[in-house]
Amino acid sequence: MDEHQWIKEFPGAVTVCDQNGIILEMNDQSANMFQERGGKLQGLSLWDCHPDPARTKLTLLMEQRKSNVYTIEKKGLKKLVYQTPWYKGGQYSGFLEIVLDLPEVIPHFIRD
Repeated sequence: MDEHQWIKEFPGAVTVCDQNGIILEMNDQSANMFQERGGKLQGLSLWDCHPDPARTKLTLLMEQRKSNVYTIEKKGLKKLVYQTPWYKGGQYSGFLEIVLDLPEVIPHFIRD
């Protein structure tokens, strides 16, 4: 069994690109998110999938190798967007984006 097979049906969109912004992997949810652009976009440039100012922000994040976490609302659904660099063997290898649907109310716990 492929060691990454679990991600295929993960209930959130997962997109992975290399350090040049070329999309390496997309799970089913990610392909659904980009259905209007053809779904599976492996081999294409990440910058072709984002309009400005998002493209400019993403370029800066990748250059600085910084994470970016925020929430959005799209078509009445709240989503958490988590963008972060990924590494292989300690070497910067590109960026990972995870997009999760959020419930209307999220419990918050403080654990010390």
